[in-house]
Amino acid sequence: MLTRISRITTQKKSNQRYNIYVVEGESDRYAFSVDEAILVEFGLRKGLELDQATVELLIQKDTIQKSYLSAINYLSYRMRTRKEIYDYLVKKEVEHEHIDVIIDRLTREGLINDEQFAEAFTNTRINTTSKGPQLVKRELIEKGVSANIADNAIALYTYDTQFEKALKWVNKKLGSSKKDSFNKKLEQLRITLMQKGFTSDVISDVLASVSDNRDDSAEWESVVYQGEKFFRKYSSKYNGYELNMKVKEALYRKGFQIDLINKFIEDVAGD
Repeated sequence: MLTRISRITTQKKSNQRYNIYVVEGESDRYAFSVDEAILVEFGLRKGLELDQATVELLIQKDTIQKSYLSAINYLSYRMRTRKEIYDYLVKKEVEHEHIDVIIDRLTREGLINDEQFAEAFTNTRINTTSKGPQLVKRELIEKGVSANIADNAIALYTYDTQFEKALKWVNKKLGSSKKDSFNKKLEQLRITLMQKGFTSDVISDVLASVSDNRDDSAEWESVVYQGEKFFRKYSSKYNGYELNMKVKEALYRKGFQIDLINKFIEDVAGD
């Protein structure tokens, strides 16, 4: 059965969408609406006859177009991975067969490209964060980028770039006033650098480069600070030689050098 378009009007809320009316007896009735792209693609105009299969196809095409434009809007805020677009469309309750059509179209148009996304994401992380490449790789994989693409992207994170970034961060942390031993600080920095995703060779080289930066004055202040705490802690249960040994053991576990520990114990015992 054929039906004929009687008139086409622009929607009040969007001049990119059109209402299609068809002849019904001596008057007409609203039939469906389409995006401008669908209107042009099918050459819709007054007087054009449509069969039911074509009407159903137009409605399906328009449904896909609306979801496509929704994805375009989602992409307008920042680049997205293929998986992010897929998850977004699922959340919008778009039919699965329509999602495949939309993602294929966005890919053909160059609006989805996981390789480009991974490179841009990695460069942004390098320039704006203190994160290492392994953590960046983990973030990329969480966003749906394949492990192979993620590996290629983090290759941008060269050894020199890692070293410079990690060293800058380490020097900043070593300058803090925390009353730990220098060795304890280095060990804590090693753990944090691993958590930040820096590679083991970079971590070892960075910490080796600052190993001679020990401030003897600051180290002495730290051993006194920690030693006095341990004396207060153990003095209720121990005294004399036993107390001194308990404090020595505790300070040694904290990473202080034995000669510094002995000097502190001697000074206290001398008092």
